[in-house]
Amino acid sequence: MSGAVNGPGDISTSEAVVIELPDADTTRAFGAALAGVLRSGDLVILTGDLGAGKTTLTQGIGAALNVRGQVASPTFIVAREHPPLPREDGTRGPGLVHVDAYRLGGLGELDALDLDSSLEDSVTVVEWGRGLAETLADDRLEIDLERPRGAAPVFDPGVETAEDPEAGTRKVTIRAVGPRWVGVDLRSLM
Repeated sequence: MSGAVNGPGDISTSEAVVIELPDADTTRAFGAALAGVLRSGDLVILTGDLGAGKTTLTQGIGAALNVRGQVASPTFIVAREHPPLPREDGTRGPGLVHVDAYRLGGLGELDALDLDSSLEDSVTVVEWGRGLAETLADDRLEIDLERPRGAAPVFDPGVETAEDPEAGTRKVTIRAVGPRWVGVDLRSLM
């Protein structure tokens, strides 16, 4: 991936990487592969409609980071911290802070979560974070997930347009922002 610096003080932004993930299992697998390049202090901003795969991707990241607790949508809790568990060799990787910014009313409410205290020790994933979470770090991954509606209907009596939440191809667009990501080949993840 190539980074471009536009001038003094500007942050570099990579070219977008676009991949297709055919189902929820490959979305989790991609999250696990992504965790392999993530380190403490990294910020990942996820954007996409309901059911696009934001939490599914985060589940893969959490599993590969070997964090405590089930990674689930933090919609009603807003933020969940998942501390790292010991690895087989006794070391610990970064923890995971999983934030859902959907219900936040603005930057003030994001600041009130006091995420700064855990940013350095954890990987922070913010769902619905576009337009808010960019202020948390100059270096970040911005990931857009798209999943076509109606791509995987299932029969459910009484529900006219039920969809299988595990099925359907997701189009994932990743943009790396900041010098931290210069030279990191995100294309090699899948």
